[in-house]
Amino acid sequence: MFFGEYRHNLDAKGRLTIPAKFRNQCQDTVMVTIGFDGCIALYNHEGWQDYYNELIAANKNARDTRKLLRIIMARTSELEFDKLGRINIPKQLKDKAVLEKEVVINGAGDHVEIWSEAIWDEFANGAEEELDDIFEKMFMDKE
Repeated sequence: MFFGEYRHNLDAKGRLTIPAKFRNQCQDTVMVTIGFDGCIALYNHEGWQDYYNELIAANKNARDTRKLLRIIMARTSELEFDKLGRINIPKQLKDKAVLEKEVVINGAGDHVEIWSEAIWDEFANGAEEELDDIFEKMFMDKE
């Protein structure tokens, strides 16, 4: 399980160091793709297989499902860690997530999310204000 928040910088060549705590749960390569809410999603091989299985289990006859599958798969890359634990995120994903220098890497349970620091801070601050309401909707309605 991936959890925790780390702040790192992209280096001059656009490489990003992935925290050892996360790397230790991966093999030599990881899968990166478009995430939700403006981030990049990083999966180890097991997590990617689970995510992919969920995607292909959807109704492929539905136009939106086909659109989602096409874009997710087209924007997915398998990346190797270098000797220093860095990955080089493809330009189209960096652009989509507005990654410039300051980056937040956070655990999201079954995967890791990579955010622009400014976008993450805005998202997290807003979400934290809603946590009580979200918790109540998710769990209290089940009674």
